[in-house]
Amino acid sequence: MSITLKKPKMKANRSTVMRFRKFRSSKLFPLGIIVCLYVVSCCTSRTQTASANKAPNVILIVTDDQGYGDLSCHGNPYIKTPNIDRLYKESVRFTDFHVDPTCASTRAALMTGKYSHHVGVWHTVSGGNHLRTSEITMADIFKSSGYRTGLFGKWHLGSNYPYRPMDRGFDEWLGQGDGGTGTTDDWFDNDRVNDHYWYNGKREKRSGFAPDVFYAAAIDFIKKDHKENTPFFIYLPTYLPHDPHTLPNKSLADNDNAALTKEVSYFFAGIEQIDWNINRLRKALEESDQAKNTIIVFMSDNGGTAGVKLFNAGMRGYKGQVYEGGHRVPFFIHWPEGQFKSDVDVKALTAHIDVLPTLIELCDLKLESEIDFDGRSFKQQLFDSELELSARTLFVETQRTYKAKPWVKTVGMHKQWRLVDNKELYNLQDDPAQKKDCIGEHPEVIENIRNAHKKYWSKVTPMHRVPPCPIVGHPNDPETFLSPSDWYLPKVPWNHAQVAMGSPEVGEWHVNIINQGKYRFEVRRWPREANAAIQGIPIFTKKVDAWGTGGPIEKLIYGNQMNPLPVRSIKLDVGKFSEIIQVGSEDKKVVFEMSLPAGNTKIKGTMLDGDNQIIAGTYYIYMTRLQTLVRN
Repeated sequence: MSITLKKPKMKANRSTVMRFRKFRSSKLFPLGIIVCLYVVSCCTSRTQTASANKAPNVILIVTDDQGYGDLSCHGNPYIKTPNIDRLYKESVRFTDFHVDPTCASTRAALMTGKYSHHVGVWHTVSGGNHLRTSEITMADIFKSSGYRTGLFGKWHLGSNYPYRPMDRGFDEWLGQGDGGTGTTDDWFDNDRVNDHYWYNGKREKRSGFAPDVFYAAAIDFIKKDHKENTPFFIYLPTYLPHDPHTLPNKSLADNDNAALTKEVSYFFAGIEQIDWNINRLRKALEESDQAKNTIIVFMSDNGGTAGVKLFNAGMRGYKGQVYEGGHRVPFFIHWPEGQFKSDVDVKALTAHIDVLPTLIELCDLKLESEIDFDGRSFKQQLFDSELELSARTLFVETQRTYKAKPWVKTVGMHKQWRLVDNKELYNLQDDPAQKKDCIGEHPEVIENIRNAHKKYWSKVTPMHRVPPCPIVGHPNDPETFLSPSDWYLPKVPWNHAQVAMGSPEVGEWHVNIINQGKYRFEVRRWPREANAAIQGIPIFTKKVDAWGTGGPIEKLIYGNQMNPLPVRSIKLDVGKFSEIIQVGSEDKKVVFEMSLPAGNTKIKGTMLDGDNQIIAGTYYIYMTRLQTLVRN
């Protein structure tokens, strides 16, 4: 990204030149120079101070699994979103804005300005959701430019050092499971009401409904130190309205519309709760006198889910698909002091990879080194919505396989054209619902998109399926928590309910031992907070405070089935080291201690029955460094 400033041409008439020559030869010339320098210095100082005071705050709101059609401002007659509608009216809207068809990939592209495939993110689990550590994030750039940075909500780009939000540029981080509430790195019985959260790497309990908790934390962050004129960047990606749909009060889903199923009613109730919180957030900005100089971005992470059968804004497809409904999402941007034209639409083809380059230009952020973005800035279109962007071809894919292949579950987009899986071509100008495949009618369009894909593929595929490798024993993360959602397997138990049922999968983790030394492995069938024996099942004593579509959440958010396993011993393999420990009927954990060399290694635990047959992998391991071995 480069900006070239052109010097204006200035002309001086002859009399002006003569007067200057006469003054230059007088005794007053040196004094005049001093006065001029003083004036320039004062003006420069004032300009720099004003610029520093005017650095805009930024709030990036990302909803989870909300489709383009899940808003009343987009014509949906079944839902009421008055506060988002107000933001819609006061914003520049991008009506042809695209993301990836699933969440982790979108978040990776958003944070880096690069395609998700380009930065090592290709799945939501199985190690495919870890943002490559060499990448510079949006938070890194804001922080290096003097901003306070906070993340309140879903990260989904890695749960151990150095992948966590606090390792990737965020000063403050509040979240639950990396991929969602109830995932295997989340607190065991979280259900979005009165839950335990990760706060800057430590567990703590907070009261309230999860979206309210996240917005309250963001509001506290806004009010903190605001008088010091330090700008802030807030990333606010709530876990709602992603399923399972739970509410603190089931009456929130009450409605009189017979067209709405219970699932859709709960889904819409989650969106309406976010809508209520957006109003609360904007009031906090107004009360702290920061509303005018705060950029608010609103978008979602992929196409629609529960609501698409009722209303999908005329599109084909939904989350996980490469038809339009799977990746076209709402995108509004609002900044009163920036003097954007409000209540206007930009129709150009744009995407998540464009957001970071745009914010860099809008906020005059400083890059410590050059970044080869896949996206580009649309800053000019914020001031002139009719200004055309040069045509380009964009790609979206959702393969989720360990060996990626070109054109599998992929769409190429160029202007109004969509080439799906290299087999189907649609002209959205004439066919917005993608009903008529015109693959045989426009060979020049197909050739253009196919040629662009060759360049795309050569750019994104180097190092594109390298397993993530958390660092163990680093002082920034004294205990590494390994859970099965990060097993490098095609199929993994990624939520606690699957583990509770006794998933038979066996996987391994790739880790980097930072220092040679002695390490402790606390191996469990259930996570610590479940407080259950390896051979038994947990006893739940929590008070019911959340309701889902199936009734009260009495145990786990993803299901209630608990299966005991006949575990008689546990085997742990770490690199070349292997050991088996017997399991007693009351044992909640087994502990291994091993001296390990520094470097990359693999960890695999297996639970064995009385005949030494494998039952399943050990689902949870807590790993700490006991001491460092120093060679003389």
